[in-house]
Amino acid sequence: MSRIFGIDFGTTNSVVAELAADGHVSSRVFTQDGMSFETFRSVLCFWQEETKGRPALRHAAGPAAVETYLEDPLEARLIMSMKTYLAQKSFTQTQIFGRSFTLEEMIALFLKALLGADKEARIVAGRPVRFAGEFADDAFGEARLRAAFAAAGLPEIETAYEPEAAGYRFIRALARPAHVLVGDFGGGTSDFSILRFTPGAEMPIVTLANTGVGIAGDSLDYRIIDNAISPLLGKGDEYRVPMGKDMPIPIEYFTSFANWHKLSLMRSPRVLRDIEEVAKLAHKPQKLRNLLSLIKDESGYHLYQAVSRAKAALSREAGTRLRFEHEDFTLDQEIAREEFEGWIAPELGKLDTCIQAVLDQAGMQAGEIDRVFLTGGTSFVPAVHGLFETRFGAEKMSAGGEFVSVAEGLALIGRDRQG
Repeated sequence: MSRIFGIDFGTTNSVVAELAADGHVSSRVFTQDGMSFETFRSVLCFWQEETKGRPALRHAAGPAAVETYLEDPLEARLIMSMKTYLAQKSFTQTQIFGRSFTLEEMIALFLKALLGADKEARIVAGRPVRFAGEFADDAFGEARLRAAFAAAGLPEIETAYEPEAAGYRFIRALARPAHVLVGDFGGGTSDFSILRFTPGAEMPIVTLANTGVGIAGDSLDYRIIDNAISPLLGKGDEYRVPMGKDMPIPIEYFTSFANWHKLSLMRSPRVLRDIEEVAKLAHKPQKLRNLLSLIKDESGYHLYQAVSRAKAALSREAGTRLRFEHEDFTLDQEIAREEFEGWIAPELGKLDTCIQAVLDQAGMQAGEIDRVFLTGGTSFVPAVHGLFETRFGAEKMSAGGEFVSVAEGLALIGRDRQG
């Protein structure tokens, strides 16, 4: 049997799982500064170094990218959430220190660092049921994903739906027939599958339905930033145009700022000049000056870390304090879980609709589902978890391996496809 790897290339984190000769599957452990991780942060960092009197472009991936960026954020470019752009035909390439990179080239650089020298293996890569983005083209997204792997030296990969893979891992532990609904919550998408498990059958695992929606962890972060932070940076305020009329501060400043995969694009000279001009005419100019400072000083990453910690705390506690400081901008705000759940109500509604859609596609009622398996960080959010408990009952809920189940399931799928 050839070596088999399951690759879960995620919006926020990525995981590599390998199937051993004895059939045991395990996730690769990465080390950085004496610490071990089963997840590899899905980021790239670019910077320039002087080599023989000429600037040379360098890059790092994963934890090393984050570390390099934090050492000197003003002289580096951090690329995050690359997966979010896969199905977006509007994004083709970007300029990094004067050099053009296509999305496939950037993802290939990341994949090379993720996989190292492991090229002679059967690769099964995960893909969402529905790629992220309002106008996402799923076939285009998978084609670009395959092209990125090919650019990394892996032209013959196979793909499988991410929720199917998570369910594949979970379902192998069952001893009796069952219908299992799997919810896989990533950084950019949430995907759902219904699987039928029949031990001893020629095809023990059969997929009955797949659905997905471009809502997940990043969407919940967006709501915290949009409601708790953006108003302190000028959202909802006005500025006076030369003719004397008051106009609202352009909302697109805050829409981009609250989407961290768009944040680096705000450093363009045109965007910065635009905000500076509006700040001169704003009724509360210091707010926009604070926004400019956060963008120019590349402090967005630290802010998003604070938001992510607050979101995690709200999964454990009834409330938390969101704290952050940068120059003249100080944030110290109490957020109650009930308040947060009100902010994310639109996302919860869309997730609930998607759950119903996967049941309808399978031609099943909620009572016919025997087990529910949830994976991914957003599955810890009580309001998200509660959508499933309300429909299916707490006694049917299962979890485990929230960050590695997709990759390990992909490796198992590779084994069964190999026969």
